[in-house]
Amino acid sequence: MSERRAALITGASSGIGYEFAKLFARDGYDLVLVARQAQPLQRAARELTDGRASPVSVRVIAADLSLPAAARQLVEQLHAQRVRITVLVNNAGIGTYGPFAQAELAMEEAMMQVNMITVTQLTRLLLPELLQAEAGYILNVASTAAFQPGPLMAVYYATKAYLLSFSEALANELRGSGVSVTALCPGPTRTAFQQRARMTQSRLARGRIMDAATVARIGYRGLFQRKTVVIPGFGNALLALAVRAVPRGIVTRMVRRLNASREAAVP
Repeated sequence: MSERRAALITGASSGIGYEFAKLFARDGYDLVLVARQAQPLQRAARELTDGRASPVSVRVIAADLSLPAAARQLVEQLHAQRVRITVLVNNAGIGTYGPFAQAELAMEEAMMQVNMITVTQLTRLLLPELLQAEAGYILNVASTAAFQPGPLMAVYYATKAYLLSFSEALANELRGSGVSVTALCPGPTRTAFQQRARMTQSRLARGRIMDAATVARIGYRGLFQRKTVVIPGFGNALLALAVRAVPRGIVTRMVRRLNASREAAVP
């Protein structure tokens, strides 16, 4: 596996991560799939390899990326197995919903670890190999949430703003190195995210939203075009540009209304 192209995808057992895995497998990449639960990962691995004339190699690693040591342990495991990664897809992410004053601090801390710290750690630990090879790709799955504050999901929006800023800065630093960095910023996407974040009643989650396969396909194309920022959907791209021209206070109030449930009164 070490002599072949290999993609490491976090949050790979479902949603956008799994759709990315299908695209990489289609194009002959060996895969390292990472998620918290082993059983869904194993099921995904079987689906990706069954019936292929030239099957790709799929390794599954069950890891809780909310733990501070997870990134280092994951990379140590890769090195021990002599797996060389050529593409890193930091897709894993979690969200919480509701007023920050009522939030469980442990959940907010876990979210910051998964959405920001583990991404930063994995990127830093794997980057030297990519630079040594003078070739590689890094994709960080951010969100259109990165472009404005998000009342009722305050910390989640902030973590995505971090991912976007980090990705853009790193892309600039690595220019000319052969390694590219792409921030994928989808709008609301039909996955299990809304249920896990307990936000199924929000206006944002109940509107017309894009499916995971479409988001992954657009992100995949942008990754190999070495784009720094990819925003799937014309409406999402327009919104990301528009919020820069609107006073920040107005934008924040608008986002509050979108995030609120249909039944809630928004001050």
